Formats: sequence, structure tokens, C-alpha cells
Amino acid sequence: MPPAAGCAPASPTVLPAENTASTVPARTSTPLRSPTQTAPSATPTVRPTPTFTFTPTLTPTLAPDAWQSMPVVPAATQSARLIHRDGLGFGNDPHAFSILGDCLSLPTRFLGNFGRGPEYYTLGEHAYLQPVIEWFRGSYTRQSASLGNGFTTAAVLSPLRADRTRCEKGENPMQCEYRIHRPVIALIALGTDDYRTTPEIYEQRMRQIVEYTVSSGILPILATKADNREGNHAFNRIVASLAYEYGLPMWNFWLAVQDLPNHGLADNRGHLTWADPDDFSTAISRQRGTSVRSLTFLQSLDSVWRGVTAV
Repeated sequence: MPPAAGCAPASPTVLPAENTASTVPARTSTPLRSPTQTAPSATPTVRPTPTFTFTPTLTPTLAPDAWQSMPVVPAATQSARLIHRDGLGFGNDPHAFSILGDCLSLPTRFLGNFGRGPEYYTLGEHAYLQPVIEWFRGSYTRQSASLGNGFTTAAVLSPLRADRTRCEKGENPMQCEYRIHRPVIALIALGTDDYRTTPEIYEQRMRQIVEYTVSSGILPILATKADNREGNHAFNRIVASLAYEYGLPMWNFWLAVQDLPNHGLADNRGHLTWADPDDFSTAISRQRGTSVRSLTFLQSLDSVWRGVTAV
């Protein structure tokens, strides 16, 4: 099979990019449950009333290019603290995060070595990130059920793309991942393989993903992307607008790679320049897209995690 459009061929078999549909699948009401349960409860779990409610900001839209100057590493917002508190009340695992993304976020390309132990990476001047690595140790090496080759916003919302070995009948990959892993934080990094999707449909699907995530007591960290496959950076603008509207943290990866050669891109299909992450400090100094991506997400996760857990 040909490699997926947005990912370098790190493995010999890669699924083709998703052929996105023009409608958004309806969200089913699958109750969350503890990771130790093997079957859904006969009745939905009664959860506390969420503290966080969706309320629009006084200025619901951003200037068209405002996202380009948003910081790479976000701070925790008041909305983030409320969502995190809801998640703990719902019984979500404070040591777990999930990823909704394409193959750029597979553990072999992104973060995986941090779950294998300190002998597999060298932080160098970034040693201050060791506590967040330890706290979320179990999430770095696992492949989320909502993460895969060619995954798009349509894929994570489609039961047809769910892993049948882990997911229940009717679940889409997002619902499945949130049920089995019970994270308190979810990185939402989708868009590179959505390039055949209109901005209107992309926004509709992203909004559905964000609202389901928040209603599950899971704090989304939204991510911009390095590429511009859809043209005019429409998807990054949408991501920033949603983060602003809902008061959510946004990891501005696009800005992080602007000073790298070719903006951290290996080609015009969204592939990032590669660096072996075994010596993380050396990989960063080589200014490769993959190493800068891992570093700046760790910094973002650290910032948000410290912000929502601070007394």
C-alpha cells in the first residue's frame, strides 16, 4: 500500500489517508467506565454535575492571523482547571493522557522513548521535564485507540475505524479510547490528512470532538500543525478559534518550527524532518521537526499539568 499522505514511511505498511465524508456521524451516548471493568454497566454511571459549562467568550472570533502569534507553550486556563476537576470527579485517571491523531503521533515517532525509562533518552537542559514524564509514564508508549495511520477528524468519529480488538460495537475510536484509558488530558492533533475536507466540515467535526471530550471530563490540548496542505492555513485558524472560544489550551506547534530549515518539514505532504530521539538533547540541537515536536508538546503538557494541579 502507498504511504499515508501525512506521514513518512517509518514502517513498511501504512494505510492510505481517510476518504472523508461530507457529514458528521452522530455522537452515541456510550457511558464512561473504569479501566478495570470488562463490560459496560447495565445502567449509565451517574456522574457529578460538570463544573465546566460551554459559554462563548465576549469576543467569539479572532483576527484572521492572530493564531500565528499565540505562544508555543500554553498556560492552564480557568476552563482547563474546571474540566480537569470534573474529570477527577468522574473517576478519570490523573496519570493518563490520550492522543487523537495521525501517524505523526505514533509512539515510534513521538514521545515513545519517554515511556521506556531514563536510559532511553537524555533531557540535557530540559531536565525540568522529568516530573511530567514520570507522572504520565504509562501513556507515552501506548498507541491510543484514537490514533493511527491516515487518521482524520472523520476517522476518529467513525465506528468503522475502531479497533475491533479493543472497542465495543458502535463505538468510534474516540469513545473507545476514552473508555479504556480514562485520561484526564487529550492531545487533539488532527488536520494533516484532512486536507481534502472543506474548512466548514473540518470545523464541524473538530467542534464535535472538543465538546464530547470536555463533556467526558477530559481536558483537550488543541494543536496547530506545521504543514499547510489545505491552503491558507485554514485548519490552524479554526483550531485557534475553537481554543479561544472554549477557553482551552493550544499548543502552537506551527510557531515552534518557523525558525527550522524548511519549517521542520521534509516535503509538502506534512512529513517532518526526522531525528533519532535516543539522545533527546542532541536531537533538539539538530533542529529536526520530530524532536522539536516532542519537546514542545512535553513543555505544553508540563505547563498545563502544573497549572491545573496547582493549589
